Amino acid sequence: MQKALLSLHVLAGIIFVGGSAVAASLFPRYAPVAGSAAPERNIAVAKAFHRITGVYAVLALSVPVVGILLADLQGRMGEIWVTLAMALTFLAGGLLAVFIHPDQRKALDQPDDGRLLRRLSMLAGIYNLLWAVVVVLMIVRPGAH
Repeated sequence: MQKALLSLHVLAGIIFVGGSAVAASLFPRYAPVAGSAAPERNIAVAKAFHRITGVYAVLALSVPVVGILLADLQGRMGEIWVTLAMALTFLAGGLLAVFIHPDQRKALDQPDDGRLLRRLSMLAGIYNLLWAVVVVLMIVRPGAH
């Protein structure tokens, strides 16, 4: 059972978290900028990345759910690395739900001079960094016994 849960946890993380991270990172490159006719600006591609960001983020909710089940089954819920990973996961999910995804919609509906897209690039970088730290915590497991 533990191996099946771990496999599901890792696969869902790679596919769903990874997919939302890539889509959030690429969105600013293709989103429209007011007054720009640059060939790489493609609203259809930007809309697809916006949709992927949102759908994969919802599917990525399976990652912490399975992770909590696995940690509980293994008796690791009290370990600091699990607590930190859960906190960072919550923070990353909140960042995506409260700022990144809504701001992508705003960038599509009301293109500006690129200021919002630069902010989205920065937020996507922070989102990706949070997930990188979570992965390191899962590998190093500080405080594990």
